[in-house]
Amino acid sequence: MSRLRTRTFAALSLACMLAGAATEAACGSSDTPPSGTPGDGGALDGAGGPRGVEPAGQACTAASQCYGGVDGGADGGAISGDVTCITKVPGGYCTHTCTQDSECCAAPGECLTAVKQVCSPFENQSAQYCFLSCEDDDIAKAIAANADAGYYDGGAVDGGATADLYCESYAGAATSCRSSGGGSKNRKVCIPK
Repeated sequence: MSRLRTRTFAALSLACMLAGAATEAACGSSDTPPSGTPGDGGALDGAGGPRGVEPAGQACTAASQCYGGVDGGADGGAISGDVTCITKVPGGYCTHTCTQDSECCAAPGECLTAVKQVCSPFENQSAQYCFLSCEDDDIAKAIAANADAGYYDGGAVDGGATADLYCESYAGAATSCRSSGGGSKNRKVCIPK
């Protein structure tokens, strides 16, 4: 197993143990094996399995599958905006509507790492949604904040700093860094390939 996969597996395991029941929906239950295709050392890609550890970006086919371990869950509760499953990407993408970056990660349990989420339109939609950011400044901050957790280290060990490796580490093996396609408000975000 490569160092990146080993560290990612260790980090995901630690995140699941520490977060406990609050993140059962994001990390999977130990009683029922998650479905999906194994990705980067425990992060599953595809419908039904977690991508990374953040509730945003998880695979889905309906909004009711999103944010289960977050205060309010799919019903909204403390989550700013409407919980949404974007089905225009492979396997779906759990997110919620927003009008500004500060509405992403506003609910207790919504963000589990220091990976910034940004508010941006997706493709030609007028609504804006929260996405895991892969903008250069946000990558540097997340790497520094999670350095001891075994995530992507910016190339010191992994052999090169690329936004795609960053997305693979934090958002799942089948993700890449791309433009949200939101016209003048587009952002660089981690999206399934």
